[in-house]
Amino acid sequence: MNTIWLFMKKNFKVIILLLGVSALLWSFMPKDPKDSPEKDQLLLELVTYLLEQTHYDPAKIDDEFSQSVYKTYLGALDPMKRYLIQSDIDEFAVYELLIDDMLQLKDLTFFDITQERITQRMLEAEAIYKEILEEPFDFTIHEEFDADYENLPYAKDKEELKHRWKKQLKLNALSTITDNLKVQQKKLDKDSNDESTDQTIEEVTDLAIIEPVGSDTQEVKKDSLDIKPIEIKSFEQLEIDARESLAKSLDDYFEAMHDLQRKDWFTVYINSIMERYDPHTLYFAPEEKDRFDASMSGNFEGIGAVLRKKSDGIEINELVTGGPAWKGKEIEVGDVILKVAQGKDEEPVDIVGVRLEDVVKQIKGKKGTTVYLTIKKIDGTIKVIPIMREVIEIEETYAKSSIIEDNGRKYGVIHLPKFYIDFENKDRRNAFTDVQKEIIELKEQGIDGIIMDLRNNGGGSLSTVIDMVGLFAKQGPVVQVKASKGKQQILDDKGTDIVWDGPLVVLVNNFSASASEIFAAAIQDYKRGVVIGSKHTYGKGTVQNLIDLNDLLKKQPYGDLGALKVTLQKFYRINGGSTQKEGVISDIVLPDRYSYIDMGERDLENVMPWDKIERAPYTPYDNDFSASIKKSQERIAKNPQFILIDENAQWINKRKDEKVFSLNLEEFQEKQKETEEIAKKFKPISEYKNKLNFASLPSEMQRVEQDSLMEIKRDRWHEMLKSDVYIEEGVNILKDLKDSNTSTKIKKIDTKINYSQSN
Repeated sequence: MNTIWLFMKKNFKVIILLLGVSALLWSFMPKDPKDSPEKDQLLLELVTYLLEQTHYDPAKIDDEFSQSVYKTYLGALDPMKRYLIQSDIDEFAVYELLIDDMLQLKDLTFFDITQERITQRMLEAEAIYKEILEEPFDFTIHEEFDADYENLPYAKDKEELKHRWKKQLKLNALSTITDNLKVQQKKLDKDSNDESTDQTIEEVTDLAIIEPVGSDTQEVKKDSLDIKPIEIKSFEQLEIDARESLAKSLDDYFEAMHDLQRKDWFTVYINSIMERYDPHTLYFAPEEKDRFDASMSGNFEGIGAVLRKKSDGIEINELVTGGPAWKGKEIEVGDVILKVAQGKDEEPVDIVGVRLEDVVKQIKGKKGTTVYLTIKKIDGTIKVIPIMREVIEIEETYAKSSIIEDNGRKYGVIHLPKFYIDFENKDRRNAFTDVQKEIIELKEQGIDGIIMDLRNNGGGSLSTVIDMVGLFAKQGPVVQVKASKGKQQILDDKGTDIVWDGPLVVLVNNFSASASEIFAAAIQDYKRGVVIGSKHTYGKGTVQNLIDLNDLLKKQPYGDLGALKVTLQKFYRINGGSTQKEGVISDIVLPDRYSYIDMGERDLENVMPWDKIERAPYTPYDNDFSASIKKSQERIAKNPQFILIDENAQWINKRKDEKVFSLNLEEFQEKQKETEEIAKKFKPISEYKNKLNFASLPSEMQRVEQDSLMEIKRDRWHEMLKSDVYIEEGVNILKDLKDSNTSTKIKKIDTKINYSQSN
């Protein structure tokens, strides 16, 4: 959900002037306080100034602002209310109306107190769960647990907090035990219905007679047969297993919590302030900035390994196919990294006990440089393995397509997870050129229509989506942007060559946001294609700019300062309406599991309102989709799968507020049984198979031959498409559009329009 709009030059000048004066004061500070109050004060000064000067609608910093920050921050510190107690809240309440004043003074007293207290309470909670899980739970007692954390009051004292922990853990254990009892029962049922299995178990003694086809009779020992009796555990043993599993999970969780430093907690505090401006204005700590960049570009520089922390070091959890660690064949999943060196002659740094984020920093690095890892192999041997870093591509980020075969006709589906681009290196892959290539290759296969699948696409680069609209429509306005004090701008596709002028369906859902909404809205406003899916898209109609704080203050002793993502503008459809809060309304609404639940921007706090501006000068295509829309609506109304999905959505809506659970075994199982009986009715939803066939493009088949993992991933994707009723209806709509020949009727577009004009 990011854009590439540059920061206004006049603001940079003001900032540089401010920082130049401030630098005189900072120069007297210690030279290596990278996790210090002074650094936090600097961040507050930078961030609050930038927001005041650049945000689309700067918040008024007053008592109301202070109250909002206070509420958001405490909710972020302890969302499930399992650490803090009422006396803590009473102590903190003194600051509820003072945060605005403390911001002006760069006073960190409130943060310091809360950070110290939450750290203390988490240590106490660690002792609580360990003590509770040492004793068996009594599931015969009639009691309940209320999981409505938002409305739950804080525990009045430590004793009540302990009681709350016990109920939470009891619920978790009860759920685990119930699930395991069901698994055991299924095994027993299957075994009792399998006569051949029973006969085999009964007949196999210490010496069995086996007569393979075409062989002489052989004697085979019982232990040589792969026959394993079903292990049935008592309820008592299942209860012990559940507590042990819970303890292990919580041990891992609290080990990660112990790694948190002051800077991590301060990020929580500063983002509680950011959220008061709007939901998409955020502070990124350095590690988060790196992850954001990788998400936006779809690549990063490193060795291509997914890591996880263990007590004896950092374990290799996964290798990225095609990455240097994978290609080197010396590192395996399960190996443990003990030390890291940046050069052959440099002293390796012991990383046992070091934060995972800090280890990742040491291992990642510029393309072409070499890192030396001291590895403990699975067999226990120790090796030093040099790995040259490369650019690692995150395949799941990139566009992919499939040929759809249906009764002798071919169609194409392009799945685009994000409008990705690498701002640092424009020569690397980006969504526009990738989609362009996919369309060209699909056309070579003789397709009759394209489904652009933008479900769950959270957005990305604004310039990329503007160019991409041009692949489907003639040059013209794509989107309008407006700053709070600036002029309205109309942005066009700058004459991108049309690659596909045939039938087009855009598939969206509640989680299609930002750039996805720009694309869908432009296609809809031009009447270039049909938008189908959820009732409306997410509703994010704001434009953010990412400001690297290190670029603003190059000489400072605090290390990496991170970045600020700040809302600078709102974008509007070319028809003048905003997608903010309301989203894009689908031409054809397809039932989904969230049909009766309001989801998206409208459900967040501090969202910007919907509004409208003047219509941009554009001429839509001379298409009438009404007949195709009507046919689709008639099909949907009669389709058993969509009818069932709609019923399921109504049931989900009824259950969403159920937050009180019985901790009595019989009552819990009875409720589970009721739920499962109803859920059986909806099982066909997940078992559905359409009549379409899916095939990879020739270029993809070439890659699959070299990469077995990619083959597995694409087979899995095609299997998902095979069970996708939304893709099936998209194909039906493409058929209707093709048969009606509406998608190529184009009115003459006025090329004399000055698309850079302002209103």
